[in-house]
Amino acid sequence: MIFKKIALTLMVSVLLVTVRAQEILPGARAINSYLPLIQGKRVAVVANHTTLVGSKHLVDTLISLGVSVVKIFSPEHGFRGDFEAGELIGNYTDRTTGLPVISLYGGSKKPKSNDLCDVDVVIFDLQDVGVRFYTYISTMHYVMEACAENGKPLIILDRPNPNGFYVDGPVLDTAFRSFVGMHPVPLVHGMTIGEYARMINGEGWLKGGITCELTVIPCAGYNHNMTTALPVRPSPNLPNHLSILLYPSLGLFEGTVVSVGRGTDYPFQVFGYPNFPDKGFRYMPFEKRGASINPPYKGKPVYGIDLRDYSVSYFLDRREIILDWLIYSYNRYPEKDKFFNSFFNLLAGTDELRKQIENRLTPEEIRATWQPALDQYRQLRKKYLLYSDFE
Repeated sequence: MIFKKIALTLMVSVLLVTVRAQEILPGARAINSYLPLIQGKRVAVVANHTTLVGSKHLVDTLISLGVSVVKIFSPEHGFRGDFEAGELIGNYTDRTTGLPVISLYGGSKKPKSNDLCDVDVVIFDLQDVGVRFYTYISTMHYVMEACAENGKPLIILDRPNPNGFYVDGPVLDTAFRSFVGMHPVPLVHGMTIGEYARMINGEGWLKGGITCELTVIPCAGYNHNMTTALPVRPSPNLPNHLSILLYPSLGLFEGTVVSVGRGTDYPFQVFGYPNFPDKGFRYMPFEKRGASINPPYKGKPVYGIDLRDYSVSYFLDRREIILDWLIYSYNRYPEKDKFFNSFFNLLAGTDELRKQIENRLTPEEIRATWQPALDQYRQLRKKYLLYSDFE
C-alpha cells in the first residue's frame, strides 16, 4: 500500500546519511573567507529570514563588523519570511536596521541598474530546498544577470540542500519556461544554490550568454549523500524537515484541484479534496496569517491522506519523486477534465507529464521516459559540483 509507512529497523544506516543542521557550517559562517572581499565596500545583501550566521542575521553580523551594508534585496516571502506564496511584495524600510528593502517579488524580479548604482558588491544568501519550482533559484538567476550587466561582483554564501541526495523528474522543456522553472534541469536538480549558480554561469543561461563575476563560499561538512533538518523553516508553508522532503512530490498538486494542507498546521504533509473517496482522514483549511490567507477549500472539510508518519529513511531509500499519490488522486477524481489547471505544466516543466497521467501510464512507465534526459543532465551536473556526490 503506497500510503503506509514502511518501518525500517536499521536506523544506524539512516544516521550515516542524516545529520543535524549544526553539524554543517554554511558559507555564511566562514566569515574570514568573505570579509576581506567586502571590507571598505558598499554592500547589498539578497536575504531573508534564513540568512543567519549561527543565531544572528547576516545583515546584523556584517553591520557589527563595520561592513557598509547599504540595502537589502528580498525574494518571495519577503525579508522576514512572513509573506505567503505568490503574495506580491512592495519596497519598504526594515524597522530593525533602517535599511531600504527592495522586493524582488513584486513589480520587478530583477534588480534595476539604479538599484545597483551605489553598490560595489552583492552578497546572496538564501536557503534553497533543491526543487526547480522553488523560486529562490529564479531570483538568483536575475540577481546574477543584473550583476553581470552592471559589472558588480556577486558572492554566494552556500547552504546545504536538504533534497540534494538525488536527481529526478522531467527535465524542463524551455517552451514552458517561467519563474517557477527557468532552466533545462530536472524537477529535483540535486545541487546546492552555489553549485547551481556555477551551472547558470558555465552554461551561458544568463541573457545573451553573459557571465557574472561569481565567488561561492562553500559549506563545511556537507556532501550529496546526506539530508539535513534546517534550523529555520525556509518558507511559511515548509514548517519542518518532512514537509521539505515531501515538497518535490506534493508540489505538483498545486497545479491540480488537490489541497496540500495549506491553511493547516501541517502543509505539504497531507493531501486531499472534499470528495476524496477515502474518508479515513479529514482536515479543514483556515486562514493562517503569514502562510495562507485564502487556502484551497477554506472552511470546508477535506478528506485525503495523512503522510505525517513517513520517516526520513523512506525518502533516503527511494530517492525519487513519488508519482503514486498524484496518479491515485487523478484516477479517483470524478471530473477528469477539471483535475489539472493551467499551472500544472509550468510546475512540471512540460506538458508530457499531464498527458502521461491522462493516458494512464504507470509511475514506472513515466519514469522510463525521463531517463535519457536525466542521464545527460547528470553528466552536465558533475562539472559544477563542489561536494562529494551520491553517485
